[in-house]
Amino acid sequence: MIERQYDHPDKIYVQVEATFYPDGRIEPKSFLWDDGRRFDIDRVTDVRRAASLKAGGIGTRYTCKVLGRTAYLYREEDKWFMERR
Repeated sequence: MIERQYDHPDKIYVQVEATFYPDGRIEPKSFLWDDGRRFDIDRVTDVRRAASLKAGGIGTRYTCKVLGRTAYLYREEDKWFMERR
């Protein structure tokens, strides 16, 4: 399989702490932003396959609540990314 990585200024790869369940579900718990700040995910409200129209790329999109705001976290193959605001 050929790995493709597209550089886009609005696409930020992040480190994610997640729980992996025996049935295959993945639940992200927190992420580390590119400046080193750590954000806890209050809850995940939706999980679906979707494209990031702003930053490019496609994968599983996790709609998360972080500090009362909605944030989209994408899992693209084995990497996690977010869109810059």
